[in-house]
Amino acid sequence: MLFRPLLTASFATTTLLAANATLANPNVNQYAYLGVATGFSSLENDREDVDNFIESGGRNFSLDDDDNVWKGFVGYQFNRYLAAEAFYADLGKVRLRGDDGASADLESTAYGASLVGQLPVTPWFTPFAKIGAASWETNVEGNLGDASVDLEDNDGFDPVYGLGAQFNFNPVMIRAEYERYDFDSDYTIDTFTASVGLRF
Repeated sequence: MLFRPLLTASFATTTLLAANATLANPNVNQYAYLGVATGFSSLENDREDVDNFIESGGRNFSLDDDDNVWKGFVGYQFNRYLAAEAFYADLGKVRLRGDDGASADLESTAYGASLVGQLPVTPWFTPFAKIGAASWETNVEGNLGDASVDLEDNDGFDPVYGLGAQFNFNPVMIRAEYERYDFDSDYTIDTFTASVGLRF
C-alpha cells in the first residue's frame, strides 16, 4: 500500500525537477555554431554549356572540372528541427584546355544564406536538408587562342541546396554534405565536403 504513494511522489518530484531544469535553461535546443569545410567540386555541364556561359564562340577545348573546395559557415539553431546559416565558399577552378595549347581558368566564389531543416534521429546523429541563395562570381583568366577576346566573367544571385548528415559530439560537430550551386543553366557546380565545427 505504501509503494504506490512513494512511486507517485517520486514521479511528481522527477517531473518537477525536469520542469525546473527546462525553465532554468529554455534554450537547451538553441545554440550558435561555426565551422569550416573542405572537399571537392565538380561541374555538371558539358563543353557546349561552358562555351555559352563564357561566350567564347568556340568549342575546341577540353574540360578539367574537378578541384578542391573550401567553405566557412556560421549559423544559429532555433530548435531541434530548424537552423539558419550564412556561408562563404571558394568553389575551386575549372580549366579549359584549347586544342592549340591555350588554356583558361574559371574560378568561382559564392556567399549567401540557407535555411536548414533537421531530423534528429538520435542525440548524436542528425540528417539535414538545406535550401538558400548565393551571390556568386566566376572570374575567367587566360585565353582559348583566337577566342581570347570573347571570354567573359559572370556573376549572379541564384539558388543553393543540399543534403547531409551531422554528428554531434558536444560541443564539436562533424558534417558530411552534398551541395549544388545552381548558378546558371550553363554552369552548375556540385560540391562534396566534410566539415568540423563548434557549438556555443
